[in-house]
Formats: sequence, structure tokens, C-alpha cells
Amino acid sequence: MNAAETRALLGALRDALGRGQQAAIATVVGVHGSAYRREGTRMLILDDGAQVCMLSGGCLEAEVVEVALEVIRTGAPTVTHYDLSEDATWGLGIGCGGSVDVRVERVDAHDPVTAAWLSALEAGRAAALIVPLHGEGRALVLPGGEVPGAEVLGTLSSDLHAPAVAAALERLGSREPRAATLTLPGADGAEGTPVFIDLSSPPPQLVLYGAGHDAMPLSAQAHALGYDVHVIDPRGVYLTPGRFPGATLHDLSPEDLAAFTPSPRAHLIVMNHHVDRDRVCLRHALESGAEYVGVLGPRSRALDLLATLEGEGVTFTDAQLSRLRSPIGLRLGAEAPEEVALSILAELMAWRRGYDGSFLSGHAGRIHHAPTHPAAPST
Repeated sequence: MNAAETRALLGALRDALGRGQQAAIATVVGVHGSAYRREGTRMLILDDGAQVCMLSGGCLEAEVVEVALEVIRTGAPTVTHYDLSEDATWGLGIGCGGSVDVRVERVDAHDPVTAAWLSALEAGRAAALIVPLHGEGRALVLPGGEVPGAEVLGTLSSDLHAPAVAAALERLGSREPRAATLTLPGADGAEGTPVFIDLSSPPPQLVLYGAGHDAMPLSAQAHALGYDVHVIDPRGVYLTPGRFPGATLHDLSPEDLAAFTPSPRAHLIVMNHHVDRDRVCLRHALESGAEYVGVLGPRSRALDLLATLEGEGVTFTDAQLSRLRSPIGLRLGAEAPEEVALSILAELMAWRRGYDGSFLSGHAGRIHHAPTHPAAPST
């Protein structure tokens, strides 16, 4: 689930606990075949039956609420298998054709592991929660292999601890960290143990060089999708919360760009509509190390900017140029600023998750199986 959904869930949980209510979190821990959402999708259920966020298109929620109310009453976590191909069960007249496993656990904010996990989610810090699906114990793993206290280390069996932590750190190190259930080998050839690895990661950063009219819908749509949006422009009058709600605003001239350092997961888009500023911003973007650097407009514009920089004695390595994308966006026939924003964000999602952005109609394989690996064309 994206950062915006996580914010909504945690905000509701914080309010509920403040009122003295009890709550449970339901998490999709396994997907088999076609399903509406993927592993790691969460839903909050309160003791009065209220829910925040969804695990499906609406076919599972009522049943999960009933399970969650029982979990809140007893305190015993449970994993339930739901066959989405059973049309009559869900009363929708159509099934997804797959099945999902949903784990429900009562929230104990005083438990140190739970508290640390919720804190990581709230702050958008990288962390992995390891939960064996059969048996007891769990551990919270932070990048570098740190765990919050020796008592937490002891909650995983000795044969499970090392491979589970290694698997968690490997997933945290990926470009687009995704939760998953893994079957880890048991000791001495014993049957493998299914372990769910839930992930918290910093939201992807979107940096817009330029605060023009067309940057506004791009910023707004990106914020709604959970991006950490930053807008850079030397014209302070353009940098207002009214124009860019939820974004971090930077009143920086081209000469002061060194004061801003993009995050390792940043996506940088040059869209000043000003040749001199675009040239300086493109240099800053390509030298930043960010994996995605886009230039708004026709490809000729990006090539002209590079040629001008080369004439000034500024050259880039093949690795730097391989990160440049121009034109940006999917070929949707977009014209209006809102449509262009949709096109750009669609490409960013496909790029981050390893998809090619093609039509799903006629696709015979799994919808959520990425056929490609993200790659930027060279210039």
C-alpha cells in the first residue's frame, strides 16, 4: 500500500487509541492467482466495527471485520484463507479467480516491537517486520541488521533468525521494497517455515524543478499517491501552499541548488520552461546520483540542453546519461496539464515497479507479474 493509505490508517489508529478504543490490523500475507491487492495491503478495524482502508474491491471486508472483532476480543492473531473464485460466497456475481491469506492481529501499542513498527511506519523509516505465520515470535529489522533489543531477537527460533533477517535486509535494499511471504528452509532438512516480511520504507521523493502552472496538478496527484513532493523555484511568489498543498517548497536560485540534496529514491523532473534555469537544473539532477531524471518537453529540448552544457565544458558519464528520460510520460495523448501529470505519474509507477506500461487488454499472464526491469534509454 502506498504512503497516503498508510498515513490514513495510522492517523485513524492514533485517534482510536487516544479515545481508548481497541483495534486490529488485517494484512494480506499471501496472494495466489488473481487478486485485487497485493501482499502488505493493510486494513484497520476498530472495536465498533469501523474500518479504514480496504483489502479488496469490497468482497472481503465484511468477513474480515467479523474475524477482526473476534481477534480484538481474544487477543489471538489468526490467518484466514479466502477463495475469491467462490462467487456465491461473496455475492458479487463475479470472482477474481484467485485467493488470499489475511492475517489479523490486535494492536498492542505497549508491545515494544509493535510500538517500534508503528513508529517506523509513521516516520516513513526503512524497517522490516518478520512474522512467522505458524508459531510464535517476530522481530523488527532495521537497515544494517539492527534490532530493537535483545528480547526481540529471542522471539524468533534460532534456526529461523539468520535466514529471516537476511531475507528482510535483501528486500529492504531493493528499488521498490515489497512485502512478501517466504518459505525459509528448516533446520536439518525439515519442512520450510512460511514467514511474512512486512516492510516500511521512505516514500519515493518527487522533485520538480519549476513551479509553473503545469507543476501544480503533477504535485497534487503525486502527493495523493504518497510521494514526498519537493518543488524548487527562484520565484518565491509561486511557492505557496495554496498552489502546492502537501509539498515542501524551496526558494532557490540556480546558483543555490547545491543547498538541496535529493534522496536516494528521488525522481527528478526538469520543467522550468526557462532555458537557462533548465540547463543548470539538468546538470544538478544528473550529478545528484538520482536514478530517474526527466526533462519535460520534446527530446530535442533535452538534447539541446546537453549540447549547451557540453559547450560550456560540462560532460556526463554514460552511467549518468543512462538515467535521463526524455520525453517523459506514457503515450496517452495527454494535452491538458492534468492529463500530462497523469501520463508522467503512470510512467513513474511503471518504472519503479518494473512494468512496461502497456495495455492489459489481451494480456494472458498475471497482471501483477512485472515482465521487465526498469531501464532508462541512453541519450
